[in-house]
Amino acid sequence: MSLTIDGGLFIYDFIDHHAILCVSVDAEFKEIRNRYLKIARTLHPDSCLKMNESDKEMANQLLAKLVNPAYEKFSVERNRAEYLFILSQMGKRFAQEPGAIRLKTESGRQLLAAPNASMAYKQAIAKISQTQFSDLPQSLKIIAEISELNLVYLMRMAGASMNKSAPSQPQQSSAPNLPPTPTSPPKEESIVEQYLRRAQVLLEKNQLSPAKVELQDALKLEPRNSHCHSLIAMVYLRQNQLKMAKVHFDNALKLNPNEKIALEWKPKVDQALGITTSGSQGTSASKTEEKQPDKSGKSGLFGGMFGGKKK
Repeated sequence: MSLTIDGGLFIYDFIDHHAILCVSVDAEFKEIRNRYLKIARTLHPDSCLKMNESDKEMANQLLAKLVNPAYEKFSVERNRAEYLFILSQMGKRFAQEPGAIRLKTESGRQLLAAPNASMAYKQAIAKISQTQFSDLPQSLKIIAEISELNLVYLMRMAGASMNKSAPSQPQQSSAPNLPPTPTSPPKEESIVEQYLRRAQVLLEKNQLSPAKVELQDALKLEPRNSHCHSLIAMVYLRQNQLKMAKVHFDNALKLNPNEKIALEWKPKVDQALGITTSGSQGTSASKTEEKQPDKSGKSGLFGGMFGGKKK
């Protein structure tokens, strides 16, 4: 039985666990847990005695393949935090490119035009939750509709936040005989540059998984961006995936022989892998020496990365 959901965040290769459980994207874990228990009771085999065989099978599939995995995702704090971060980044991207969004549902279009997006969104989610699994054959379509509401809400909230953070125009000075100081207009940051900037911040905070997501998205848009290859190599380096780090450092230097990060760190990766400058494997003695633990308290190969801890 196919459980493909064609709508909302799902069309961006993102599993919308909030939509599956029909809870708002800013719901607290207690609310998520209560909602899960209610759905689980509805779809549990003991509650399906009056259903026909087709609906029983559908209920079992929904519970096992969608509802339970969604709750498991939220149950682990680290997974939940990473998931919410990715969700927030998607909202920012939608806000930056609102014209690329194609809404399929009337409820999504209404939310897009609602004066009070937050109130309209919460009311729509609460209303749908009352009958989400009443008609099981329609449940996937309903989940897609909820996910579209989530998409619109994330986009509007991110857009509102971006507008608030935009600098206000300076007041004109009334002082006489003071010609305005010529200034060049600020360079508009491209989408890829935004990905790289966010990834750099995340790397400095040692948040590797979300940093990798940002860099992978950037590489999809600009696969020949040498700086992006260097940064994702640093992610792999911190994850102790030295071979993957070497691949991306090599790519960075092929694209730009003067890429600073790759120039600094590729020789260290090669040394850790036992590769000489000629590309051959080092001796077993040198490998043994390289494997000695670093006692400086700076994590060996990783000591001093990004200039050490920021004050």
